Amino acid sequence: MTPGAEQLLRLLLGVAVLLAVSLVVLRVAGVAVGPWGTAPLTAVLRGALQLAAVALVLRGVFDHAPALAAGVLAVMLATAVWTASRRLAPLQGLPAALRAVAVACTAGALVVLGVVFAVGVLPLSARYAVALGGIVLGGTMTSATLAGRHLLTGLHARRDEVEAWLSLGATPRRAVLDVAREAVRESLVPTLDQTRTTGLVTLPGAFIGALLGGASPVDAARFQLVVLAALVCTGSVVGVLVTALLGAPRQLPAATGERWGQR
Repeated sequence: MTPGAEQLLRLLLGVAVLLAVSLVVLRVAGVAVGPWGTAPLTAVLRGALQLAAVALVLRGVFDHAPALAAGVLAVMLATAVWTASRRLAPLQGLPAALRAVAVACTAGALVVLGVVFAVGVLPLSARYAVALGGIVLGGTMTSATLAGRHLLTGLHARRDEVEAWLSLGATPRRAVLDVAREAVRESLVPTLDQTRTTGLVTLPGAFIGALLGGASPVDAARFQLVVLAALVCTGSVVGVLVTALLGAPRQLPAATGERWGQR
């Protein structure tokens, strides 16, 4: 058996064992995730297929057509927007989720990548653009989803407060302003916690990946620091934009569905 075949076999065996443990634990606990409890299995299989396809595409891009990196990032952005908007669109009280998510994610990614490469923190190359862009776009997707969901949760929980503002003549945007600000704060909690505990609780994937790729610990730490700052910036921009674009609804997210007055 060749070293490559042996390595692939060990990879498949390890993934299979990890999945088996996950499915057994969930089954014993009576937790059904997805149809017939197979969501962990289908998620990993889907991820494996997607990673294989992406690896082939990126190999061709890096070796033969670096200019296509922009197209790769565009596909990533479209997927991030579609995924996040699908999470928000079915939620009553958040109309125009697709437009809001698209604007927020695009702006967040452009700001971060523009700053990093304009300042020269990282060299502008297809390899760095795709690596950092993929991380940043994943952050935009998560931030948009969290901010939108926290906004809707706040509108439900603080409905009386919002109605009090409206009864005093406030515009819908002003009535929801405090709820929107709280939604942004809550959406940033995971990113800020990860940033605060980096190196103490976790070693992030970008750091480990750089080390495994042959970078020195100092270079790996430098790249990880850029990633952490980029994710904080992305989460801030996306959270503020999503709540701003969705934070003046014309209809309260409640079963009665009464109309908000346009002011």
